[in-house]
Amino acid sequence: MNEMILHGGIAAIGAGLAAVGAGIGIGRIGGSAVEAIARQPEAYNKIQTTMIIAAALVEGVALFGVVVAMLQA
Repeated sequence: MNEMILHGGIAAIGAGLAAVGAGIGIGRIGGSAVEAIARQPEAYNKIQTTMIIAAALVEGVALFGVVVAMLQA
């Protein structure tokens, strides 16, 4: 029984780390995009498109990490 509790706690920690990592990654992507747009406003559309694709990929990996962590419970 204690092993089940331990695995559940480890899964929760893994899911939390995946969520925190995604938050940090998307924050850096957004910050870099804003900085790039401030430097080259004419490239707004290309920068925005690239930013959205990168954020979606990071979010997908984070979701995968959360699912894997929860399946380990």
